[in-house]
Parts: sequence; structure tokens; C-alpha cells
Amino acid sequence: MLLAVAELLGMSLWFSGNAVASILQARWQLTGEQVGWLTTMVQLGFVAGAAITALLNLADIVPAKYLFAAAAILGALGNAWLAIASGYAPALVSRFVAGFCLAGVYPPAMKMAATWFRARRGLAVGTVVGALTVGKAGPYLVHAIPNIGAAPVVLTASASALVAAVIVLAGYRDGPYPFAPRPFSWGLVSSVIRNREWRLASGGYFGHMLELYSFWTWIPAFVAASLTAQTGNAVAATSPEASLLAFGVIAVGGPACVWGGLVSDRIGRERLVTWAMAASGTCAVLIGLTFGRSLWLLVPVALIWGFFVIADSAQFSVLVTESVPPHAVGTALTIQTSFGFLLTTFSIQSVPPVVRAVGWSLAFPMLAIGPILGIWSIRALTAHRAR
Repeated sequence: MLLAVAELLGMSLWFSGNAVASILQARWQLTGEQVGWLTTMVQLGFVAGAAITALLNLADIVPAKYLFAAAAILGALGNAWLAIASGYAPALVSRFVAGFCLAGVYPPAMKMAATWFRARRGLAVGTVVGALTVGKAGPYLVHAIPNIGAAPVVLTASASALVAAVIVLAGYRDGPYPFAPRPFSWGLVSSVIRNREWRLASGGYFGHMLELYSFWTWIPAFVAASLTAQTGNAVAATSPEASLLAFGVIAVGGPACVWGGLVSDRIGRERLVTWAMAASGTCAVLIGLTFGRSLWLLVPVALIWGFFVIADSAQFSVLVTESVPPHAVGTALTIQTSFGFLLTTFSIQSVPPVVRAVGWSLAFPMLAIGPILGIWSIRALTAHRAR
């Protein structure tokens, strides 16, 4: 529970820039692609942070709670820079720094949680991922306060991260099932990539990631554009109504991850991720039909999508750890995570050109390509293991 609370607070840094994107867009006259880069830079920063952490073997050299706390504090400071940024370029640097530091918040917390469980680790990791999902939605809830500006939203996220650091420093200790050191190794890269099970397990994860962050990044803009089309009145993506709905659509992923952990421990990870990707991919196709129509149509589809798009997330990491020998787990996870987050930068930036070309009603169905490819890969993994 302590780690879940810390993750909820610490991960509020991730979408603090996205939550105030419309304000920054109006302030600096940004294009849709430039708005997308406010999230894309977080993704790139996270990849860089994860790679450097792995190469320096920090997760095994520095006790997990100190790595978490230091990263949360530095991330809070980097994020706070966005509140006083004088232009677009400093804002991008702020987002990169926040993402870089979050690489020391997210993975260590998953590892710390797993040290307390030998059985039902799927549930334990799913609970942590659920907490961080709600945390990512937090800035939207703050922005739902009427007439609040960008700075309070950003600084609230930074304050939350500082509290997370204090919680972990003061209250966390490793559980009874610590992991043996599993450092990244360049020498293992080729053997991991040649491993068919790893490629298939990672293929499912890559399909999942192609959809996930693009959905999270652009659903607030979709909701605002839909409200505008329905009412005829211009609605900003950071209006209280759109922000509150964006919070709900992302935060519903919190209980979804707990559900995913429970179900995967009972029926198996492969079946759980297949079900979740089938449901989320269907929602990606259907949500365009709700554009400009009543919220009674849009909200249920968006909430169901928000539930299933993340319900399987934690289980992909477990699938990868099961696909390689124990001494290669660190390298396998590093490669998987780095490639997965790099893919999100392409899917995030692909949405604005599609919106300009064909409109919002046809912008999201292309994201269903991710779940389709992911399901194919996981089905192939299941067949391979059954031989």
C-alpha cells in the first residue's frame, strides 16, 4: 500500500505538461505536432533514463528506496521548471528531464513491490501499475478546478513527487524475497534478441504500447473537439469538463490493473493480455462513431477503452521475464522497455496529421493496429510454448 501511494504521487509528473497543453498551445501558438512533443519528450527522457540506469547498473548499486527518492526529487524540480518556462524550448527540456527522472521512479517501485510477494506477483505488480496510472491522471483532476492556471497544476504535480520521496524514504524496507542482481549486459543483447519467446512476448508489448500512450495523450483533445462539435461552442482540451473526463478515462486504468493482476494469476497471462487487447482495439475502432454525439455515447466507450488499454500492461513484463534465463532478465527488460517507449513517440506524433487530413472521427481507429499485432504475437507465443 505504501508503494502504491508513493507511485500514485510520483507519477503525477508524467502528464502534467499534457494536462495544461491547451494553455501552452495558446500562449506560444503551437501546432498539433508541437503539442504532441510535450508528451513525446517525456517518453524520450524515460528511454534515456532507463538506458543509463541499466548501463550503470544503478538498480543494483543504489538501494531501491534511495534511487526512487532521488529520482522523484530531481523529477519534481525538472517538472517545476515548466511552470516558469519562458518558451517552448525550455518547456521541452523540462519534459525531458521529468521523463528521465521517472525512469528511477517507475521500474524501482515495481521491483520493490515484487520483493514482498512470491505468489501472486501478478496482482502485486498490477496494483503498483494501477496506482501509477491513477497518478498520471492526477494533473487532469487538478485542472478540472475552474479557472485554475497552468502553474498550479504543474507545481501540484511536483509537490506530489516530493511527498512520494518522503514516503519511501521514511516508510519503505525491502521484503523477504529480494532479487539477485541482474545487470544489463551488452554481451547478452544478441542472445536475447535471437530468443523467439522474447521476441513474441515483446511483440505483444510493442503492440500494446503503440496504442496506450497515443490514447492517453490525445483523448482529452478528442473529448474537447467532440464537445465542440456537439454544442457548437469552442471547448478547450483543458476546460473543466474535458479535464474531468480525461481524468476519469485515464484513472479507470487503476482498478483495471488490479483486475488484470487478479485475472492473470487465475487464467494465465497470455489469455488475459489477449482479452484486454481485443477489447481495447475494438474501442479504438468504435469511439470515432461517438464523435460529436451525446456524452452518453462517448463516455462509456472512452471509459471501457481506458479500462482495457492498461489492464494488461504489468503482465507483459512478467511474460518477458518468463521468456529468458534468469541471468538475462535485466537485459531483456531493458531492451523491451526502451523499444516500447520509443515506439510511443511515433504513434503519438502520428495522430495530428491524421486529424488534419480526415478529422477526429477517423483518427483513433488506426491505433487498433497495435492490439491486432499484439494479439497475433501473443497467440504465436502460446502456440510456441505448447510445442
